[in-house]
Amino acid sequence: MKRILILFLVITGLYIVFNQSVHFNLFGTGSSNNNTNGQAAITKNTKMLAIDVSSGNTTIIPEDRKDLKAVYTGKQMLTVKEDGDTVKITLKSKGFNWFDWSAFSEKSKLTIYIPKDYQRNMSIDLGSGNIDFSGESKNKPVNLDELTVHIGSGNMKLKNLNVKQFDHGGGSGNVDIDSLITKTGTFDIASGNLNIQHYTGAIKAEVSSGRLNIQLDKLIDSIEMDVSSGNAELDLPDKADFTLNGHVSSGNVSCDFPLTTKNLNKKSIKGTHGSGKYQIELDVSSGNIRIH
Repeated sequence: MKRILILFLVITGLYIVFNQSVHFNLFGTGSSNNNTNGQAAITKNTKMLAIDVSSGNTTIIPEDRKDLKAVYTGKQMLTVKEDGDTVKITLKSKGFNWFDWSAFSEKSKLTIYIPKDYQRNMSIDLGSGNIDFSGESKNKPVNLDELTVHIGSGNMKLKNLNVKQFDHGGGSGNVDIDSLITKTGTFDIASGNLNIQHYTGAIKAEVSSGRLNIQLDKLIDSIEMDVSSGNAELDLPDKADFTLNGHVSSGNVSCDFPLTTKNLNKKSIKGTHGSGKYQIELDVSSGNIRIH
């Protein structure tokens, strides 16, 4: 009887080990990586490039080519497909996986090559991981009609961009932008960080509990900021012409520029610098805004 019981336990143990190994291989936590490529035609009818990445390391490279090519090494599933006027590039975990190991794998790498003369719309959605996207130089930027980025808890680096409309939505991730020229930039920050250097364009920003830092090369349009409990800094050119109108509940607004017709109290700050041409409207609940 004891021998039968021991044999039963051994068989049961082997069965469990076998099934666990199959489970790990099915859901992408094994030791092997997959090399996957995907391509899609980019035509005059292509109006949107939609990139959706759950995790890993992604680089977007504009180059001399007519199509889009994606090269992936890792354990997730890459999909590249044309859907009407949109080309969709999706990188997701295979099957149901309660824990995405690929987010911590340095071997998870996606490189997307796009035509550098593509100038219509693009959207980038990042869960976790890292994304890098940049133009050749400040004088040879990426040109787009509209660029929309959403970030969960990852890191995104953007550089040398010239877009007509820029929209940013951030959770708890970090975004660094170096050289962005746009007609209007819209920024919505929950609890992450957004740092922008060499910015030109109008600004509409909402900051909940995160941090927003923007350095402007030129002030050429209006600025609107609504800060709940986060922090924001505006680094303006020394000769910026603006009219400041700031309202405060229990937070703080400070301005290092000398202001004429200045009106300052605990609840508001108003004044002009230079000709006062461009409006800066600030609304602070319990956060902080500094202009310098």
